Amino acid sequence: MGLFRRESWNVGLLVILALLLALTKAVQPNYGAAGFEGLAQAALPFAFAAAAQAIVVIAGGIDLSIASMMAVTSVTAAVLMEGATEGQAVWIALFVLGLGAAMGALNGFLIVITRVPDIVVTLAMLYVWEGVALMILNAPGGGASEWLKALPIGSVPLPFLPESVSSFIPKALLFLLVCIAVVWFPLKRSKLGLQIYAIGSSEQTAFRTGVPVRRSKVIAYSVAGLFAAMGGLVLTASTGIGAPIPGPYLLASVAAVVLGGVILGGGRGGLIGPIIAVFILRLVRTILTFLAVDPNVTTIVEGTIMVAVVMAGGVLALRGRRRKAA
Repeated sequence: MGLFRRESWNVGLLVILALLLALTKAVQPNYGAAGFEGLAQAALPFAFAAAAQAIVVIAGGIDLSIASMMAVTSVTAAVLMEGATEGQAVWIALFVLGLGAAMGALNGFLIVITRVPDIVVTLAMLYVWEGVALMILNAPGGGASEWLKALPIGSVPLPFLPESVSSFIPKALLFLLVCIAVVWFPLKRSKLGLQIYAIGSSEQTAFRTGVPVRRSKVIAYSVAGLFAAMGGLVLTASTGIGAPIPGPYLLASVAAVVLGGVILGGGRGGLIGPIIAVFILRLVRTILTFLAVDPNVTTIVEGTIMVAVVMAGGVLALRGRRRKAA
């Protein structure tokens, strides 16, 4: 019962997702395994962007440069992988992940050293990373290794499930879950994870209790950069090239974080909720497409939902701060 109460928000999101899937099936009777696989592939970069944003928000901050970091890592991978062997591409992918972590750490370092608000520093870094991406590749191009391009495509048969069920488990979804399990779950249960939640709840209180606030914040931004790099690699994998112009991942990541139950004031939430929220938001777009709604109207509806969610999250965060102050 306690577990259900703790995960009630995520359970509610799963119910909404199930209802939207049922609605999608009703609108488009042919929607099935292939459709869900396409949904997972489309949601994958948004999910990594949401995961990156969620960690920073839990730590009490916000990162406006996530989409730009994804662009930098995407073009870096595309340029280095062009003409590289499959074995070399593995080392390139690891280098790109390290690059993303380093960019995130630099964001965090500038914030703690200058003591300028997160939103200001990361807004400035948004333009810096955009410029870096354009310096690396001034137009879409480059290449991607075959194993990277195959990574999010298809489904994986699981031996303990019937074949009809395993066909509904896309590689993209499994890849996402593995990355979250490897990075986030150990971090959340570690001392460092508790410190990240502590500085998000109250940075002053955390400092008074001996939490290394600066180090924890830099590491939180570094992990966010790592997830952004995963998103960049996914972008290169899905298109086979690198694109230096950041995609629509910033507002989408913030909306997914808020809809996923992470409080903008920090200290509460996790990564599972925002990831489910990403699938909900992408599924809404899919339903509107199946209903033959004008693409411009679809964009307006999607943007309106995101803005409404972010505004609601801001109101909840403001109420939380007032309660703390009281």
